[in-house]
Amino acid sequence: MSNTHPTVAVIGAGTIGLSWTALFAGHGLRVRVTDPRPDLAEAVDEALAEAAPQLARQGLDTTGLTGRVLLAEGVTEAVRHADVVQENGPENTDFKRELFATLVREAPSHALLLSSSSAIPSTAFTDRLDDAARILIGHPFNPPHLVPLVEVVPGRRTCEDAVTRAVEFYRSVGRVPVVERKEIPGFVGNRLQNALSREAIHLVEQGVVSPSELDAIMVNSLGLRWSTVGPFLGAHLGGGPGGYRHMAEHIGPSMQRMWDSLGRPEQNPEQTERLVRAVEDAYGSRSYRDLGRERDRKQLAVLAALKDAGTTSKQNQETRS
Repeated sequence: MSNTHPTVAVIGAGTIGLSWTALFAGHGLRVRVTDPRPDLAEAVDEALAEAAPQLARQGLDTTGLTGRVLLAEGVTEAVRHADVVQENGPENTDFKRELFATLVREAPSHALLLSSSSAIPSTAFTDRLDDAARILIGHPFNPPHLVPLVEVVPGRRTCEDAVTRAVEFYRSVGRVPVVERKEIPGFVGNRLQNALSREAIHLVEQGVVSPSELDAIMVNSLGLRWSTVGPFLGAHLGGGPGGYRHMAEHIGPSMQRMWDSLGRPEQNPEQTERLVRAVEDAYGSRSYRDLGRERDRKQLAVLAALKDAGTTSKQNQETRS
């Protein structure tokens, strides 16, 4: 970055872009945000007001938060003096291909060009660019001003310096960046989420549990465990003194039988409608805002507890092994 408090351009002010805007401003950065939506000013003001107490709970000074954010008239104005660009446009390869051609042309030559793409690797939309050395994925989890993980995924032509700078940048705003060595659709986090979601849908479809009961199972078992140690360390500890080796040797055969029995629900209109109705029956009586605020309060509480317990582990500090 060219200075201690760089200028960050946020392209796209949907849910993710607004959350990034709040995070960057909360860390004292100058933010230039652009989006064609007609209510951009109102959306930014509302997002900053909502995020301010959450940022303060994380120890950030939110005094003058709105003063660090400028609304830009289009992409060119937003990126003109940017040190970092965080793109949050539609999950569409052609859209991103066109947008990143503009970013390469209009942003300063030193600016990092980062995409919040949740499934499309950067190589897919930089294939026609002469220079893709500073373009890579910086995929967060929603909302990024609360959830620390950022998946840093270089493309085939991303230079090593850009990866290093991206990791340094995300760490500077309190995130936990993890560099992934290979491009794969959906990256790691969303693939894990989708694998679990597939079986969750199967279990609900089969009448084993309701959506709210499945959520209760996750929150009070695997979600609790994995929030502290993750699946591999959890399995290693589950093997007792013999560790993961004992687990694999003694439970491996039954694990294989379980894998073979996992469901493969079909995505079709009828199945989707049944599932939507089941989820709405469970949670539809409460508003999106009310449910979101409760989620955010709980996530902040978990983060605070983990910090107090000193569970920031070695793997959270590493970018590559």
